[in-house]
Amino acid sequence: MRTKERSAHAATFAAGLSSLAVLSLAPAPAEAAENGIGFYLLGGRGPMAGYIPPPGFYVQDDVYYYSGSIGGNKQFPSGGQILAEVNAQIVADFLTTTWVLPTEVFGGNLAVGLLLPFGQPDVSADVLVNPVAVNPVSRRATDSAFIFGDPVATMSLGWHSGNWHWNVTGLLNIPVGDYREGEIANLAFHRVAADVSGAITWLDPTSGWEASAAVGVTFNGTNPVTEYTTGTEFHAEWAVTKMLTKQFSLGLVGYFYDQITGDSGPGARLGPFEGRAIALGGTVAYNFEFAGTPLSTRVKIYREFDVVNRLEGTAGYFTVAFPLTGAK
Repeated sequence: MRTKERSAHAATFAAGLSSLAVLSLAPAPAEAAENGIGFYLLGGRGPMAGYIPPPGFYVQDDVYYYSGSIGGNKQFPSGGQILAEVNAQIVADFLTTTWVLPTEVFGGNLAVGLLLPFGQPDVSADVLVNPVAVNPVSRRATDSAFIFGDPVATMSLGWHSGNWHWNVTGLLNIPVGDYREGEIANLAFHRVAADVSGAITWLDPTSGWEASAAVGVTFNGTNPVTEYTTGTEFHAEWAVTKMLTKQFSLGLVGYFYDQITGDSGPGARLGPFEGRAIALGGTVAYNFEFAGTPLSTRVKIYREFDVVNRLEGTAGYFTVAFPLTGAK
């Protein structure tokens, strides 16, 4: 019986390592907002979203890829300019360090952390010099650069009861990254932004089934350079996975995005520009030990559809998470 209990606990902990994605939320060229960039990284949460691991220090690294476009007669705000026929790709890395405090707070586990984004966005588009004209003048532009984005401070408080795990999370964007004024490829926002969310996970270590859901709202400040205020954004993510062995699992993932208030300010030349999107995809994870340290690896792929006022494309994640100290 004790052996089964230890195996169940090990499976829960190994799966829970990848739940540090609860704190891995950062920019991606995906949402309807200024530059087509939303502060909250859709798809960053998924399996084990409601789980906070035991006290200790943890590291998670997310390699992120996105490829999307917006064509036809659609227009797009970016860096104080109006774009059309946009094609964008990004390869970025989001490094997160997290400390789960040893003392309980309100009966739960408190985790604090810092996320550091960096990567290379590549964007090509028609820049509309006079977008209000019947036949606007345009010029073709491309932009590509290796950029450090804004750091993100994170805090999460989570609880556990049997097979149930849940948490509330707050994120704060600190606008000190490499914002490139007037350029069309950026990772930094040059604005304060905050996100508040809640997540819940049901995990049965015996059967290996797990289901998670997370919902949240993003509040955005004003970019003082472009005088653009991105509207308030709602997001929801879900996942259902099955552990086929103690090491290997697979499942389905998805997200929903809806901008619930419009963009505003003198720089919002396209008006409210409210966006919406749905995405579905799959995930596979493999957990193992290296030199006595448990490592959790996961791949997630999302395909977007039913998209309004934003890029439409495919997103992919490769995640590695492990404890520096704490339960092993």
